[in-house]
Amino acid sequence: MRFLVTGGAGFLGINLVRYLLDRNHEVVSLDIADFDYPDCKDKIKIIKGDIRDKSTVSLAVKDIDQVVHTAAALPLYKEEDIFSTDIEGTRNLLEASQKAGVSRFIHISSTAVYGIPDHHPLLEDDKLDGVGPYGKAKIAAEEVCLEFRKNGMCVPILRPKSFIGPERLGVFDLLYDWAKDGHGFPMIGNGKNRYQFLDVEDLCESIYLCATLDEKIVNDIFNIGAKEFTTMKEDYQVVLDKAGFGKKIISLPEIPIIWTLRILEALHLSPLYKWVYETASKDSFVSIEKAEKVLGYKPKYSNKDALLRNYQWYLDNIDSIQAASGISHRVRWKQGILRIAKLFF
Repeated sequence: MRFLVTGGAGFLGINLVRYLLDRNHEVVSLDIADFDYPDCKDKIKIIKGDIRDKSTVSLAVKDIDQVVHTAAALPLYKEEDIFSTDIEGTRNLLEASQKAGVSRFIHISSTAVYGIPDHHPLLEDDKLDGVGPYGKAKIAAEEVCLEFRKNGMCVPILRPKSFIGPERLGVFDLLYDWAKDGHGFPMIGNGKNRYQFLDVEDLCESIYLCATLDEKIVNDIFNIGAKEFTTMKEDYQVVLDKAGFGKKIISLPEIPIIWTLRILEALHLSPLYKWVYETASKDSFVSIEKAEKVLGYKPKYSNKDALLRNYQWYLDNIDSIQAASGISHRVRWKQGILRIAKLFF
């Protein structure tokens, strides 16, 4: 098949591009960022452009069998960019895909649509409550997808937990950087909460199931996450143990730390945004039973496996990523005042 991967230059995008190439599919990448992966650059068609531009989108979907829509403006982007990209960009893609006769449009949403819930595990039909512009935009984008599904399109919607693996940096760069340099790592609250992650390879597997199984089966909404996970403190500790300095995860009092991070965010002194620090001390896990039963989804990696796999990639590639900084998942975030805090751990 011929796939269009939006956000193909991003963290999920490049992992999915490689996954599809390994299965002998043709791939087109559409991304506003440069596609700078030497191992794939000559094997795919690359379109650099913005999903908010209708002419670019119309060109990108030409002769495409399936679209996998991973592109999004992440929480650290400006609010207007989040809404215009994640909602209107999604509508542009769906309209163009419908017009071009694309057979399936696989939309990558987020468990951020559940907000900060009062129960676990979360099910696909639970109440949606977006926290911040990103969560609200993700809910609205799903509503756009449902409009087109009602009009006859096959639009599977996946809600993945926070996913990690090769090429993932962003907020996880903080943990890996501190571990590599022989520091402990602070955790908001006692760390006894259960916080489910997801390895990007397992996410790619779930996307591929939605691309290849019968349309009647996949035209639905599915939570995707790891099957095996323990407490946040225990899962994160495996990275410090791997680093080999004998350092530990250090619990910090929840309320004063959250208020401190709110102030630091408002002053633009910290890269951590509300969704990260407001949920870090809370349980956060979804039921993957529906995906297991309907799609036959079988995740290979536990939380610990995924964190260690990502950390090893980080160590193997530290020289090539050292100078980068930014606000996406595949670049290092500027630590701001947290770089000073690092000295105390």
